[in-house]
Amino acid sequence: MSPLILTILISSLGLGTTLTFMSNHWLLAWMGLEINTLAIIPLMIQHHHPRAVEASTKYFLTQATAASVILFAALSNAWTSAQWEITQMTHPLPTTLIVLGLSLKIGLAPLHAWMPEVFQGLDLTTCLIMATWQKLAPFCLLVQTHHSHQQLLIFMGILSTLLGGWGGLNQTQLRKILAYSSIAHLGWMVLVMQFMPALSLTALFIYIIMTLSVFLTLASTSSTTIKKLANAWTKNTALASLTPLVLLSLAGLPPLTGFIPKWLILQELTKQDLNAIAVVSALSALLSLYFYLRLSYVMTMTISPDNHLGLMPWHIPVTKNMVPLAAATTCSLVLLPLAPLITTLFSSYA
Repeated sequence: MSPLILTILISSLGLGTTLTFMSNHWLLAWMGLEINTLAIIPLMIQHHHPRAVEASTKYFLTQATAASVILFAALSNAWTSAQWEITQMTHPLPTTLIVLGLSLKIGLAPLHAWMPEVFQGLDLTTCLIMATWQKLAPFCLLVQTHHSHQQLLIFMGILSTLLGGWGGLNQTQLRKILAYSSIAHLGWMVLVMQFMPALSLTALFIYIIMTLSVFLTLASTSSTTIKKLANAWTKNTALASLTPLVLLSLAGLPPLTGFIPKWLILQELTKQDLNAIAVVSALSALLSLYFYLRLSYVMTMTISPDNHLGLMPWHIPVTKNMVPLAAATTCSLVLLPLAPLITTLFSSYA
């Protein structure tokens, strides 16, 4: 792809997200979401592979459906209450449709089926954008309308944590595993959104850091399946030693960074007398922990049987820029002592 076209598309992604962040009007927010969608599709289809075409088509149809639902809900709210402001959702039907449309955009269960299939057809860089940047604008709108349907959000959150854990158990494709991991983490964020939006934003921030580290690691080692992950130690031994810790951080084990949001979310759920939901959420984390441990085991304690390129390719100098990967990995492992500072920072902006 031409550098000029790539620059225009990346700038359009930033413009769409910024427009949604800054808008208080449903029409402007909808325009920002559409700019985001139209900018990401050329990036998805740039390799002209049949799977990329299929993934782009599925993504376009899904996002078009979600955008139609959101626009219809905004029009219905304007018709019934004469209000276009995002925070002035009063009628129950438009608020329900808005929550469902935004949930479809970010991939909350049970509206999640498109996400693993779309991830599987994309390259790792585009998957990284889909898993992080593309969730910011819909999540921002969902935070502003979280008070509308608490029961619906709790149901979708707990269902996302369960299906995100179950769905990743029998997968061999790393992109599908990370898609189900994304669904599970979104469930945790939505569970606590109506009680403490700042904590939900904190969980999103930490999830983006950990996901950035994992995707950059997979791109650095050219791994797309569990089988290929077994060759990672022959390419970069230091990276193969640290990546299992990042995966365990995604699982939420102490003393790693991923322990921050899960512990605080469970604490907040118990404060709200939602003990049963807190127990189910904690048990669903064990499902995700299983496939994270599976990846860690393959990466550190197995040798691929078809490694015909030699056992010591790590002697070859690494020419890729490793600074973003090093920064993301460090943050994924050692931010736990800064948990009070991080939560206070997001509380001031919530």
